[in-house]
Amino acid sequence: MMHPEESLAELGLSVPDVAKPVATYIPAIRTGNLVLTSGQIPVRDGTPIAVGKVGGAVTPEVGVECARQCTLNAIAAVKAEIGDLALVKRVVKVVVFVASTPDFTGQPQVANGASELLGQVFGDAGVHARSAVGVAVLPLDVPVEVEIMVEV
Repeated sequence: MMHPEESLAELGLSVPDVAKPVATYIPAIRTGNLVLTSGQIPVRDGTPIAVGKVGGAVTPEVGVECARQCTLNAIAAVKAEIGDLALVKRVVKVVVFVASTPDFTGQPQVANGASELLGQVFGDAGVHARSAVGVAVLPLDVPVEVEIMVEV
């Protein structure tokens, strides 16, 4: 199997610096053989890539892009905690929060941005359990937040 960072490179991506927390928490924590990330928002180079609600000012396609960026930030948090992404045995659980208008029901499709990236990066080990949840608002008015749990 290809190293996860090689898989990212094939996608034209690389592991970013860990996003700075917007409050009092740490980006990831290890307990036993699990690493859990805090919710990661779609920040690239220190700036949210979108703000607003999916189904309103944010299109579902931009929501998918946000989910991918959140997931890339979560991968960065995991790497910072364990040092080498090759140590990830399995992505166990993914939770995707989508700030959306009351009539928007495509949260699972937005969450696919996270799930598909994890599959591309970790192969079969990237297949996971998942929740996709619509919410009223997220920090900094971003449209998507993602948290992941991996086994190492």
